Amino acid sequence: MSSKRAGGPRIAVIGGGTGLSTMLRGLKRRSRNITAIVTVADDGGGSGMLREDLGMPPPGDVRNCIQALANTEPIMEKLLAYRFTEGRLKGQSFGNLFLAALNGMSGTFDEAVRRMSDVLAITGRGLPVTNENVYLAAEFSDGTEAVGESHIADFKKGTDKRISRVRLIPERPPALPEALEAIREADMIVLGPGSLYTSIMPNLVTDGVAEAVAASGAFKIYVLNVMTQDGETEGYTASDHISALFSNSGARLFDWCLANSREIPSELAGRYRAEGAGPVDIDDEAVHKLGVGIIRAPVASWASGYIRHDPDALARELMRAYREKSHTRVYE
Repeated sequence: MSSKRAGGPRIAVIGGGTGLSTMLRGLKRRSRNITAIVTVADDGGGSGMLREDLGMPPPGDVRNCIQALANTEPIMEKLLAYRFTEGRLKGQSFGNLFLAALNGMSGTFDEAVRRMSDVLAITGRGLPVTNENVYLAAEFSDGTEAVGESHIADFKKGTDKRISRVRLIPERPPALPEALEAIREADMIVLGPGSLYTSIMPNLVTDGVAEAVAASGAFKIYVLNVMTQDGETEGYTASDHISALFSNSGARLFDWCLANSREIPSELAGRYRAEGAGPVDIDDEAVHKLGVGIIRAPVASWASGYIRHDPDALARELMRAYREKSHTRVYE
């Protein structure tokens, strides 16, 4: 697992949503050998409209990752991110429509993603985790179930029940062979950051992914969210996040967890608490009992007014962990 590999180490990142695309903006400056493996279970917003109208996998998460990896002029980036403000296309992004058009010209969704990647000359590559048209279902601790990613958070809000398991419909669709190959060949595998149950988990319950990650000899690390998420992980500690990943996938997927150490301003934290979210508590002893080591680093940012990972700080700490911890097992 040499970091001297031409273009940098081979990195497979697994997830979806804004967390994944944020991380990619930093990682692409440190390696050209990145493969982003992205969930396709979204059924809300503009992506949901396109999958319903055109019968295609939702383009939004994959499109965000391609944009993050793209090397384009500022005007092109603005064009891809542009959202229509009126008419039947209100709320729809041009980037989603662009990928939908390429999908209509291509035999498979991953071929459309590859064509968009070529047009934008991206660093590395983005892959949908599967070409199947899948929906996410969440089973709760009280025996109830919600179907559709866009419905899960609203179904859970205001209750004290927890999500006990997620699955895809149809269950365990085949993973894209290129995604499994990227995992097998990776020097480093990164899970997250992103919504635990709706961005990361859908990839892990796709047939072959969790098994490939568990079998890999790569340096494997989970990027813990800075904040809990109302409707998914309110009240969750670091060990709760990790336990959920291990139990849902049926495998011990990683040895290390990267957690933010930067203190959140009290005023901003208070605003999040009013919305049912808060900083994730790092319960070291419980994490260690799971066989996982904690790496603390100042990787949070709130320059935008929202608490997010800082792309450059996160990428820097991931690469440092890769260099320093690659040959270290935490607990046998």
